Amino acid sequence: MTGAALLFDLDGTLVDSDAKHLAAFQRVFAPFGIAVDQETYNARIHGASNERIGMAFLSHLTPERRLAALDDKEAAYRADLDGIEPIPGAVELLDYADLLGLRRAVVTNAPRANADAVLAALGLAARLGIVVVGAELERSKPDPLPYLRGLALTGAAAGRSVAFEDSPTGVRSAAAAGLAVVGLTTSLDEAALIAAGALFAAADFTDPRIFALIEKRTAVAPHEAG
Repeated sequence: MTGAALLFDLDGTLVDSDAKHLAAFQRVFAPFGIAVDQETYNARIHGASNERIGMAFLSHLTPERRLAALDDKEAAYRADLDGIEPIPGAVELLDYADLLGLRRAVVTNAPRANADAVLAALGLAARLGIVVVGAELERSKPDPLPYLRGLALTGAAAGRSVAFEDSPTGVRSAAAAGLAVVGLTTSLDEAALIAAGALFAAADFTDPRIFALIEKRTAVAPHEAG
């Protein structure tokens, strides 16, 4: 039987990191005279790839200076990971996935250095060994390619799998890949996530609807798992 998997976005989904990202953008963009507030972050940065962010805010710079500025932002973010914790219920959901024999992957628009650092800081690196980075592919989110790659690497079928996302960009990517998508309301409200294609939205991974969806999607009940 084709496998089933849980696929997770990283920032805002496995970890509530938006405040730290916003602070890093504010520090690095300020010397260029660019102010970034919460509203701007939500509308123009949240869920976007660095390539898109660079074009949106730093198009007046040479490509080399633009890349250097964004690298500085990511370094500032990685330097501020002390005290981060998984979104409530994330560890228990991974335990549940172990019980059902579900495969797992992280699918992110974050740079790989960020993903590796965050997963290590969360203590989840060993449990989420497959990490798909949008910038390493021909197309990043909102294109479905990152989630299609995640499905290929896990050997899972989209029709038996579930994705977790916190941004319209990510929700559209996962839904276009054929996944059932649960939105996390770390930054946006339920209406925005459902409009992008989420089946429903939850505050965190303790929502019982998540477990019901997984059992329905995978057609495996816990007592049937080996």
